[in-house]
Amino acid sequence: MATIAIYSLKGGVGKSTLAVNLAWCAATLSARRTLLWDLDPQAASSWVLGDGGAHDRAQALFSRDVDPERLITRTRFDRLELLPADASLRDLNHLFRELDKKKRLRKLIADLGDHDHVILDCPPGLTETADQVARAADLIVVPVVPSAFSQRAYATIERQFGGQVAILPVHNMVDRRRALHVAAVEQHADWPAIPAASAIEAASAKRLPVGVAAPKSIAASAFAQLWRAVEQRCG
Repeated sequence: MATIAIYSLKGGVGKSTLAVNLAWCAATLSARRTLLWDLDPQAASSWVLGDGGAHDRAQALFSRDVDPERLITRTRFDRLELLPADASLRDLNHLFRELDKKKRLRKLIADLGDHDHVILDCPPGLTETADQVARAADLIVVPVVPSAFSQRAYATIERQFGGQVAILPVHNMVDRRRALHVAAVEQHADWPAIPAASAIEAASAKRLPVGVAAPKSIAASAFAQLWRAVEQRCG
C-alpha cells in the first residue's frame, strides 16, 4: 500500500482538486482500490466525493474512539472510497500534541484495511499534522502555483521535509497567457503541470472528477499524466 499526501504550506492552491482527481485516476485508470482520506476541516474533497451529509466524528478516529471502518464510505466510483473530514478536525493539531505519539497517523493508515493507495488531502501550514503526514507518506505531492509566494512556500517545504520523504512538486493552475506563469514553468520544465482550466472549475461545481465531467479535455489528460508520474515515483 502506498500513501500519497497532497500538501501545501499555502491554502488556495488547488490542493483538494488534485486530491480528488488523483484518487479517481488511481481507482479508474489504474484499477487500484483507493481510499481518499480528507484531513482538512474545510472538507472540500468530502463535499465532492461524499454524500453531502453532515458529520462530526472525524477527530474521534485519532483518539481511537471509533473504528476507521465505520467512517469509510463508498463513493459513486468503483474502487474509490472516502474517509470524510468534518469540522471536528479543526483541533487536530492540538490533539496530536496531547497524544504525544509521533507516528499515530502512520499507524492508523496501517489499520485502514485492504487498499492499494491511500491519498491524504492535508490541511495547509507547518503544523503537527504536517509532521505526522511526513512520517506517514511515501510521497508528498505539492501543488505550486506559478507565483513568488507559492514558490517560496515550496522551498520551505523542501527544507522542512526534503530529507525525510520523497516530494513531487506540481505546477498547478497554470495560465499560459501570463508571462510570469510561462517563465516559472520553463524554469522547472521537469515538473508536471496542471492548467487553469474552466473544465476543472465546472467539474468541481458538479462534484465530479474532471475525467468524468470532461474526459476529452486538456485538463483530464494533464491529471492522467500527473497520476502516471505519481505512480512511477511510488514504484
